[in-house]
Amino acid sequence: MSAATVKKNRESTLKGARWWKEVGWRHMVGVLMIIYCVVPLLYVLSVSLNPGGTLAGSNSLFTKISFQNYVDLGGEGSAYWLWVINSLIVSSVTAVGTVLMGAAAAYAFSRFRFKGRRATLTSLLLVQMFPQMLAFVALYLLLLGIQDIFPVIGLNSKLGLICVYLGGALGSNTFLLYGFFNSIPRSLDEAAMIDGATHAQTFWTIIMPLVRPVLAVVGLLSFISSLGDFVIAKVVLQDHHQFTLAVGMYMWAADQKTTPWGVFAAGSVIAAVPVILLFQYLQKYIVSGLTAGGVKE
Repeated sequence: MSAATVKKNRESTLKGARWWKEVGWRHMVGVLMIIYCVVPLLYVLSVSLNPGGTLAGSNSLFTKISFQNYVDLGGEGSAYWLWVINSLIVSSVTAVGTVLMGAAAAYAFSRFRFKGRRATLTSLLLVQMFPQMLAFVALYLLLLGIQDIFPVIGLNSKLGLICVYLGGALGSNTFLLYGFFNSIPRSLDEAAMIDGATHAQTFWTIIMPLVRPVLAVVGLLSFISSLGDFVIAKVVLQDHHQFTLAVGMYMWAADQKTTPWGVFAAGSVIAAVPVILLFQYLQKYIVSGLTAGGVKE
């Protein structure tokens, strides 16, 4: 009899106060957490469907339903869909670049023994202890200097913003991938070497398929963080047509007296769709990707 069957039979025999003490309180906590998460989302959805477009009028949920706010997102003078495209480009390239750079660094630290390896790992760990906000002035001056020489990766460029994101995420993601790579037996590498495979062939054909769960986790976290980032994007991007979604929608809400809250809420709802779809697609990898590198067998 499996462990799941034994647990199910045990729970079915519990009754009354004992059931509540051992099992029931978990259901109550789960219900409360669902309510806590869903209610704010319902208010945002209600405001997005309210043609009046006011926050005060959203106290009564779904009293008026109209899709005019969603239509206005693409209206004259609105750059919303351009911001969406900019955000998807920046987030997608950042996610792919983070996965490739982190995997390459983690493979090197896990499989190779070289001078300065331990010091480099320690340095990566120490860098993560300092808040990223401490580097804003340095990043601005660095990109400002690069702009005069190589404008493509200077200020007010999506490529420059991507480079900043890639550099900031390398340390933490390398440690996450490093633990997962260490859980893969070295005998696989040795067997590949005996068959004549190079390090590159071993990395791409053997190691990378085995670490897909953690690659999915790293890619998802990188995509979400870059899609929702505001501060770094606001420092780097200066042109209205280069804005990402977070920066552009902030400009809508900057003046609270004239803010189109209905359109703002509609834009927020649409902005959540890519994250939800990506999460659902990668959901099967998330738990195993986060936990597999934490235990050595």
